[in-house]
Amino acid sequence: MEKVIDIQHLSKSFGTHEVLKDIDFSVEKGEVVCIIGSSGSGKSTLLRCVNLLEKPSGGEIIYNGENILDDKHDIYEYRRKLGMVFQQFNLFNNHNVLSNCAVGQMKVLKRSKEDAEKVAMKYLDVVGMKQYVNAKPKQLSGGQKQRVAIARALSMEPDVMLFDEPTSALDPEMVGEVLKVMKELAKTGLTMLIVTHEMEFAREVADRVVFMDKGVIVEQGPPEQIFNNPTEERTKEFLKRILKTM
Repeated sequence: MEKVIDIQHLSKSFGTHEVLKDIDFSVEKGEVVCIIGSSGSGKSTLLRCVNLLEKPSGGEIIYNGENILDDKHDIYEYRRKLGMVFQQFNLFNNHNVLSNCAVGQMKVLKRSKEDAEKVAMKYLDVVGMKQYVNAKPKQLSGGQKQRVAIARALSMEPDVMLFDEPTSALDPEMVGEVLKVMKELAKTGLTMLIVTHEMEFAREVADRVVFMDKGVIVEQGPPEQIFNNPTEERTKEFLKRILKTM
């Protein structure tokens, strides 16, 4: 398998608080990786370090064979290869759905308006939002906004899609529609790195599940191993508590 992202000895501190400690971790082409763990375990910080929204304090991030933390590397070129879907939708309220998905392509990828809108329509169709192209974000439900946010990220045609708890800001009845889209994407061979608290989703779609606690990777493996036969006591405690509340 081909490693798309290879993280070596990654650390991140905010002042004296060490959030990530000596993280070794990789994502292979076409792989779906779900990161689980308690709030404050470092999951979202790891994701934000991967796309350099947070600058790591130490270590390396190897992308297609190059350490992108080297000064000589073009960070913006690297970021273009990563799609990011946040907890909050971050849509432009003054743009309609189609424009939200086209404007980034035009500015960053230098596509013409016609080409950008054509690509946007393709991915809005994928997420089931094609009929809402003229709607403004304020006219949409939370689930619909998040599907537009996914289409916007896909429209940049990235190598890797990053999802930071994409359902955590949604009402419970809207969670399913977003997870359904993500399940369909997982079947397409898209490389996906997902921070999630949806355990059944992780069990169903992940090729590999990573459990984090207190800034370290405690355990990782196939979903059936992590959920049915974890080896670490901390993993067992977490799953026992989480699955009991579901």
